[in-house]
Amino acid sequence: MLFRIKLISDEVENFLREYLIEDDATFLDLNRVILTSCGYPDDQITSFYLCDEEWERKKQVTREDMSLDRGASYEEDIYVMETTRLNELIEEEDQKLEYVFDPFAERVFYLDVVEIVPAQHIGEPQVVRSIGKAPTQIEDLSAIDMPPKGAGVGVDEGLDDDFYGSESYNSDEFDPEGFEVSEDGR
Repeated sequence: MLFRIKLISDEVENFLREYLIEDDATFLDLNRVILTSCGYPDDQITSFYLCDEEWERKKQVTREDMSLDRGASYEEDIYVMETTRLNELIEEEDQKLEYVFDPFAERVFYLDVVEIVPAQHIGEPQVVRSIGKAPTQIEDLSAIDMPPKGAGVGVDEGLDDDFYGSESYNSDEFDPEGFEVSEDGR
């Protein structure tokens, strides 16, 4: 069987990719054809999310197993792209997925299984439709307003000038007897 999967972006108008991929291909195979068709390098920790009809994330398929203790039991199953086949998680047409292509800014593509084609074999995944230019994979972090190096970020240099009303402090009003500790600790 083949899956016909449509990919779109909410960032770029008139951008679309459509793929044919065998149902027993891995999510890593799908990851690679997406990266190649968009002209992205394969150097990010991308991930897929299977979503419900409302686009709510349900299951994650990660590039790498990021769990610290591989022997621990988890409430949720961990799916890794290299070992998870598409047909293990995709069971019907209209299955919705998100593909996180920019993990730093959580930017995603939206995928939809538009057709399941029975009894065909194509070998390698194919791009069957390509419209428009993909958005930049990683946002330019230098475009974000950052203070110059050495600037005290969020630090008020004059903070201790009048810290909690210290100008009105009068040492003659201080009663040290109120701060004495008795022998029995009370």
